[in-house]
Amino acid sequence: MDNQKRLDDMMPREIVQALDEYIIGQEEAKKLIAVAIRNRVRRKRLSDEMKAEVTPKNIIMIGPTGVGKTEIARRIARLANAPFIKVEATKYTEVGYVGRDVESMVRDLMGASVSLVREEMFRKNESLVDERIEERLLDLIIPAINEEKKENDVQVIDVRNSMRNLLRSGALDDREVEMVVPQSVKVSGVGVFGAPGAEGMDIGNIFEDINNMFSNSNRAKKKKVSVKRAREILREDELDKLVDNDKVIEEARTRCEEMGIIFIDEIDKIASKGSTNNADVSREGVQRDILPIVEGTKVSTKWGVIDTTNILFIAAGAFSISKPSDLIPELQGRFPLRVELKDLTSEDFYRILVEPSNAIVKQYKALLETEGVTLDFTDEALHHIADIAEKANTSADNIGARRLHTVMEKLLENLSFSADEKKGERVEITADYVDSELGDIVENQDLTRYIL
Repeated sequence: MDNQKRLDDMMPREIVQALDEYIIGQEEAKKLIAVAIRNRVRRKRLSDEMKAEVTPKNIIMIGPTGVGKTEIARRIARLANAPFIKVEATKYTEVGYVGRDVESMVRDLMGASVSLVREEMFRKNESLVDERIEERLLDLIIPAINEEKKENDVQVIDVRNSMRNLLRSGALDDREVEMVVPQSVKVSGVGVFGAPGAEGMDIGNIFEDINNMFSNSNRAKKKKVSVKRAREILREDELDKLVDNDKVIEEARTRCEEMGIIFIDEIDKIASKGSTNNADVSREGVQRDILPIVEGTKVSTKWGVIDTTNILFIAAGAFSISKPSDLIPELQGRFPLRVELKDLTSEDFYRILVEPSNAIVKQYKALLETEGVTLDFTDEALHHIADIAEKANTSADNIGARRLHTVMEKLLENLSFSADEKKGERVEITADYVDSELGDIVENQDLTRYIL
């Protein structure tokens, strides 16, 4: 059962439990997101008439950096097997100014959807594709034998099987082979320049399209490449043969429009605060350009026209200087659901260190284990690390859970540097060890600000 079917059977409580594997705390935010995702599943079961009336309830997450805003959105997109992109509101400019136009976020989402669907179709036929790639690689590695065309010759078969074993083991990855490499740039979609005002009007895309137009898409030449690189080239070639591009685009467009998620970070940075200086006027212009995208409009892309009506938008920002009410009223109305994420406490930091499937302690243990060093953390040491992270966030800038990475890097700096000298050893990280490595820094506020 694939991810999409699995999500369709999950209730909001189960979605929250799935998020708990990676994200500590922020229960209110996870509940809100879970309900929003479940409502999209419920919407698919409505009659066509009712379905047209139900649109996603977009969300604004409010909270400082590093408390889990982006991670919640990213994990829910993976769980939903949905197209997902993260964009920063500050990267966009008002129409008429140099910079990215807001419609490019929809084109990026559609691009992500195409990649997602292509990869899915490949995985369904992975074993077949792998067999074809292996045979083609063997033809490249032993061309002399292949030219003789002695398929039934026992000696030829033995040589081929020996090479096959070496190929599967990776022993031939660095060996060079000569192959025909297509020079064309893969372009999927409808037309060269697109519709006026669409993606084709982006300056970067114009140059790309001109380059494609004046290059011979069928031109190819022989090159020497490594077996590893040849495998990648052949993979794309076999995927193109296997996958119906029209079906990919059709499925990708449906998934983009019905299940797509756009995460707009730093939306607080484009909130104007009532003044009329040029910067605030520009911010308001970006907001007004975003408004029709969020309300529901049609955006032309190289894959066709995308309707944004049912795309779920999740905006996020610290709102430490501005507040959500500083956004233009029309845009506020398009984000009816708001949730405030809480600052992380020492207990949250402790849980982040040990509980998630990708817990930080597990990562550092695995890294040093590659050098033959076994790390053991006492529970007291972990609580001590959590206390230091909380204190550093309080006394310096609050960067949320990212503070744990700065603390852990400094804590294990000397050990990581000399890991080769401790091969085969078991190193216990105790509270005293933490104090010996971080004590002076924690006591010195200036050092805490610049080091931790």
